[in-house]
Amino acid sequence: QVQLVESGGGLVQPGGSLRLSCAASGSIFSINGMGWYRQAPGKERELVASFNYEGATNYADSVKGRFTISRDKPKNTASLQMNSLKPEDTAVYYCNAAITTEDDLRYQNVYWGQGTQVTVSS
Repeated sequence: QVQLVESGGGLVQPGGSLRLSCAASGSIFSINGMGWYRQAPGKERELVASFNYEGATNYADSVKGRFTISRDKPKNTASLQMNSLKPEDTAVYYCNAAITTEDDLRYQNVYWGQGTQVTVSS
C-alpha cells in the first residue's frame, strides 16, 4: 500500500511564499512521475506542476516563473515552492504520483494525497 502525505499549506498574504511538501511511503519500487494539482471552489482540478521519471518538469502557464517543483528521489518526496502568491492561487492543493509498487512490477497506479488548503488573502 502506498500513501502520499502533504504538508505546508496555510494562510498567506498576497506576494508571500509557501512551500508544500509531499512524502510517498509504502512498498514503492519506482516513482514514475509526481506532481501537484489544485482545485478552487466551483472549479475543476487542474495541474499546477509535475515532473516525470527523468526529472523533466512541466508547469501551468499561470504559475510559470513563480512556482518551482523539486524532488528528492532517494527520499521519495516532492516539494512545491510557491512565490509571489496571488489570491487566485487559493485552492486545495493535491499531491499526485504514478508509482510502481513492489507487489506488481507490471503496472503503475496513480495515487493522491489528502489535499492541503492554501489561502492567499490580505
